Amino acid sequence: MKKLKGILLIDDDDTNNFLNHRLLNRMQITDKIREFRNGKQAFDYLYSISEGHAELTGEYFKPSLILLDINMPVMDGFEFLALFEKLSESFRKDVVLALLTTSEHNQDTARAAASHITYLTKPLTTQKVQDLLDAHFKDNAE
Repeated sequence: MKKLKGILLIDDDDTNNFLNHRLLNRMQITDKIREFRNGKQAFDYLYSISEGHAELTGEYFKPSLILLDINMPVMDGFEFLALFEKLSESFRKDVVLALLTTSEHNQDTARAAASHITYLTKPLTTQKVQDLLDAHFKDNAE
């Protein structure tokens, strides 16, 4: 499988970010992983790229995959999703979003399903990542 262009980890928990970053590095599915501690930081980053305000370099890249926590300070995952949907369709069309959370509330899973977003429970595992890749990046095979 070809490597993904990049992955954003959006989670306010440093331990989760560390473990997820490590897992993704071990799987060698991308060379670019960027972490954000809340939805606002991540949205501002994506908005800059979508509007052409950020030069696409090692520090700024359009992700192929966003792993998004639901419960975060400043801006939670669902608030992030509402803003993300306002970005241009051409920018959003090849970005896969997956909610990564400890919550198994029916309300949260229903909201994710209504938005056609993959819903994963923590902890992230190799199998969950592989299933996500198989479901959304099968055309990414070499």
